[in-house]
Amino acid sequence: MARETKRVGIVGLGLIGGSLGLDLQADGWDVQGLVHRSATAERAKERGLVSDVSTDPACLDGCDLVILALPIPLLLHPEPSLLEALPAEAVITDVGSVKQPVLEAWRGRHPRFVASHPMAGTALAGVEAGIKGLFRGRPWIATPEPKTDPSALAMVQSLALSLGSHWLTAAAAQHDQAVALISHMPVLVSAALLRAVGDERDPEIRRLALVLASSGFADTTRVGGGNPDLGVAMASTNREALLRSLAAYRWSLEQLEDAVLQENWPQLQIELKRTQALRPGFLDMPAGVND
Repeated sequence: MARETKRVGIVGLGLIGGSLGLDLQADGWDVQGLVHRSATAERAKERGLVSDVSTDPACLDGCDLVILALPIPLLLHPEPSLLEALPAEAVITDVGSVKQPVLEAWRGRHPRFVASHPMAGTALAGVEAGIKGLFRGRPWIATPEPKTDPSALAMVQSLALSLGSHWLTAAAAQHDQAVALISHMPVLVSAALLRAVGDERDPEIRRLALVLASSGFADTTRVGGGNPDLGVAMASTNREALLRSLAAYRWSLEQLEDAVLQENWPQLQIELKRTQALRPGFLDMPAGVND
């Protein structure tokens, strides 16, 4: 990370914000946290997530960089007190999982805003969730516009690289469609799987399924059992891209269902061989490309 920038403000100290605070402190930064509740502030200080923490937005004064680690609704509708407290010369970036709505919400609100998204996470949330090294080896993508300040973009890139992330850029619409496919749609697909098992009408079969469930079921249902507020926020702010992804998924599922219905086992084997060949590409490819 460029050493000329030493003071960073992190707004929100959940999984992403707390993890950023731990890593940036380890990298020599003075990290100022901003949270809504005093109890959260006390716990964040106890956990050492930040150098200092406050519930007053004025604490951001003097920050060279401010990271908005807020839930999507608060990011799209920022509080006036937060907007007023953002230093005019600071670089402002976010970590939201949708980018087009964020760009639209922040366009004209701050001259050095950079829309970005670190692709990292766990099943945990809240002030207890922050961990060290969360971003290492993970993609960090920015979606700059023609009017994005180049020096601000460079600072966010430096931030991402200092945390061990793989840096890349894309258009906001491309980002949102790609994330719908690999992040937002899986939440609903996983939720549907949980519903199918949970709604089994025969109680004996349902109980047996619960007893027999192992790592395969756990892997395929993890994201469907996550934070409902986050799931709704992703779906409501990335609706069109998510609907396109769900339509593609529905078509694929129908093809597999038809093979079973027709007892076309050779065709089913072809389909499963294809998916077997596809999966390593999503796991083994580099997580991003350094520009």
